[in-house]
Amino acid sequence: MVVVDKPAGMTSHDVVARVRRLAGTRKVGHAGTLDPMATGVLLVGVNRATRLLGHLMLTEKAYAGVVRLGESTTTDDAEGESLGSTPSGHLTESEIRTAATRFVGDIEQVPSAVSAIKIDGQRAYKRVRAGESVDLPARPVTVHDLSVGAVRRDGDFTDVEISVRCSSGTYIRAIARDLGFLLGVGGHLRMLRRTAVGPFDLADARSLDQLAEELVVLPMGEVAQRCFPTWTADVDQAREIGYGRKLSVDLGASGPVAVLDEQRDLLALYEQAGPVAAPVAVFTG
Repeated sequence: MVVVDKPAGMTSHDVVARVRRLAGTRKVGHAGTLDPMATGVLLVGVNRATRLLGHLMLTEKAYAGVVRLGESTTTDDAEGESLGSTPSGHLTESEIRTAATRFVGDIEQVPSAVSAIKIDGQRAYKRVRAGESVDLPARPVTVHDLSVGAVRRDGDFTDVEISVRCSSGTYIRAIARDLGFLLGVGGHLRMLRRTAVGPFDLADARSLDQLAEELVVLPMGEVAQRCFPTWTADVDQAREIGYGRKLSVDLGASGPVAVLDEQRDLLALYEQAGPVAAPVAVFTG
């Protein structure tokens, strides 16, 4: 697994293309798309790790961003066209911080119209860019924490630094839009940086320039140990796993368990099925 610190201006697809060249293989994929405007942690799987991506429990993400109060846009971020502005200088820091607390917890959120959600088989953002009007239903998401940092005035606008820890599927652009609406001045997301995806954060990430000098990878065994409970197989069990056979063992945990060999390399993901453990995905053999 390669943990990339994605630069602004590139799509997640662009990053995958760059890693393909650096790794010298076509078998590269990513988890958790980032918009071109956004920077930060993007997980990229290479070769066998592409199969592991779909099994990773990356249910929590963290972001740092800047919300601009006083202007709404067509995309709810800085890349969209302005829908109009309303002076926000009268808002106090206390009002802004109090309003932000309304978006913490289990909430119903209407995704941004330019999201990647599919409507009748086509991405919402493609419909919007084709001139269609898109009405997406609200969806349940969880915002574990939303902290307001510095609040700065820029003419009639107010820029608010936020840090968010949330469930997958949460749109920070939508939080910016809805915070502006709640305060009566409109708002959009001016900057976004993803600081963590599951157990992987910026300390693990490397820029594309750094990766061009040295392709730093996290072994699959290390990735699995961060994301799953683990169970260690002996040599005979490892042979059975290579054939995709069930094991007469108790893994000691529910859900997928990372089965490692004695060298702590990943062999497979198994799941308890009564008195035996059954393979979910095998990465050896």
